[in-house]
Amino acid sequence: MLEYRAYDEIERYLNGEMAAEEKAAFEALLRHDARLAEQVREHRQLLQTMKKLGQRQQLRQQLNIIHSQIDAAQQTAATPAGWKVFWNRHRQTVAVAASVSLLSVFGTLWSVQQLKAPVRQQTAHYVELRREVERLKKTQTAIINGINDASKPAPRPAAFSGTGFAISSDGYLVTSSHVVEGADSIMVENKAGLKYKVSEVYRDEIHDLSILKVTEQNFDGFGKLPYTFKVAESDLGERVFTLGYPREDIVFGEGSLSSSSGFEGDTTAYQISIPLNPGNSGGPLLDDKGNLIGVISGKQAGQEGAAFAIKSAYLLQLIDELPATGKVDPLTLPKNNALSGQSRPQQLKKLKEYVFVVKVYN
Repeated sequence: MLEYRAYDEIERYLNGEMAAEEKAAFEALLRHDARLAEQVREHRQLLQTMKKLGQRQQLRQQLNIIHSQIDAAQQTAATPAGWKVFWNRHRQTVAVAASVSLLSVFGTLWSVQQLKAPVRQQTAHYVELRREVERLKKTQTAIINGINDASKPAPRPAAFSGTGFAISSDGYLVTSSHVVEGADSIMVENKAGLKYKVSEVYRDEIHDLSILKVTEQNFDGFGKLPYTFKVAESDLGERVFTLGYPREDIVFGEGSLSSSSGFEGDTTAYQISIPLNPGNSGGPLLDDKGNLIGVISGKQAGQEGAAFAIKSAYLLQLIDELPATGKVDPLTLPKNNALSGQSRPQQLKKLKEYVFVVKVYN
């Protein structure tokens, strides 16, 4: 009953049937309820699809009527003179039929292209910020090492890499799921040179998030994390920053939150004005006070400074669902923010210990 009521309210909201006061209250709820915001986005897409389907059916009916009229007229046009009379009487109808036919063809082509849109999104418009490590340099180093010490097998070069960061002191990290897709083994390393072998314990491809866990036997924890996770939506124009590994050394990026929705209106993500490069995927997005507000995921091709980050609300939702899988115990998240009130250089000094380059081996 509650779910039916929620969808009834969503439909009234999208149809503009809410009073001003009720609409304002509903929009305030949307800003704080990530699940409801996602339902609204999905319902809007459903209504748009149904509207387009109705337009296609109406066009098809109109075309059938015109064709019927032409067939009836052709039966009376048995002589050349009859064809002349037919043309003079029905040339406007024939022109309309031809136009409608062309519209139908182009409409079909457009529909096919729309079906291909999710694929094009990843290849033409939306760029996943996954970095390919310099295979040649790594391979050459392995060959040299093999010559110097033929008794040791040459190490495998990393195929792809990105960024990840700790989410609990007992060895759990998060990165983008496309960073570790197809991995045989995964290694993480921070700025101080600490390396850990990790494994993927849970994946959410819808929100492009993967949870990793350190598997080293002698691992004794990351220590106290200096940042906390923000649940509420961040405001438009807020200053934000990130750390990541678009190259071997850690790189700082800073900008502002330019939209409360991501690529093509995705309400699960933010758009940010930070120039990012392959390798930044999976990195943390923080506000001025050092609160974790998102996870870097990608950027728009051809638009410099138009990057996207999955909102922290969906990361927290994923963490809440982990115990239900039976693979992970409930995680203890940090409760105190040690970055608030600190200068940016001081924030970065504390933060970089918990941000890792993620190296994938195939």
